Amino acid sequence: MRYAEVSMQDSRQLAVGGRQCEESCEHTEACGGPVDTGHRRTGLGSRVLAGLMIATCIVGGGYYGYRAVTVAKAAGLPAGDPRVERGRYLVTISGCNDCHTPFKMTEKGPMPDMDRMLSGHPERMKLPPAPKAEGPWVWFGAGTNTAFAGPWGVSHSANLTPDKNTGLGIWTEEMFVQAMRTGKHWGQPGARSIQPPMPWPAVARMTDEDIKSVWAYLQSIPPIANHVPDYQPPAE
Repeated sequence: MRYAEVSMQDSRQLAVGGRQCEESCEHTEACGGPVDTGHRRTGLGSRVLAGLMIATCIVGGGYYGYRAVTVAKAAGLPAGDPRVERGRYLVTISGCNDCHTPFKMTEKGPMPDMDRMLSGHPERMKLPPAPKAEGPWVWFGAGTNTAFAGPWGVSHSANLTPDKNTGLGIWTEEMFVQAMRTGKHWGQPGARSIQPPMPWPAVARMTDEDIKSVWAYLQSIPPIANHVPDYQPPAE
């Protein structure tokens, strides 16, 4: 599959089969995910992107919430913990599944694959080179909504599950809070910037308690082993 400039009909043809496609054809779901560099985005582009994210969240929020709760209950998660429940609510209404849960095609259209909830860009999905930016088309997204390309390079949505080898399993709460507050990977001052379209400036406006609640919820969900590809800076 090509980047998200393609029509939804094209996406339907390419995304059908979900995980099966990833295993059988390295170009079946060639897409792109979140990004973040020092490159400047235009104000218009930022507003359009934000509007699309908000609209997606409004339309899909109910589905995400229902499926997230279903998955959590099936896994025997601590549904009664107030901080975990607050985090579940914040993750659902903030649209985290929009980029961190791979989309798949269903009879109702593209929907997040909640069997891979918040596991980030699929490691087996090999992406072709990003399309060349021409005219007003300056950024592109994968049909799975887990990878994006633009002036910043190519970025992929992170694995937010508590898997110790490929997710947030070795992070600490403080690292997570600092990453969301500063926009730096691992929450370290000297680390690379968290790339667009991750809206960390908005998350940074959350209270400490809300960010810690998000962290508590992310630590409570089932771990999924999925090694997300590294960020690719723009070609010189």
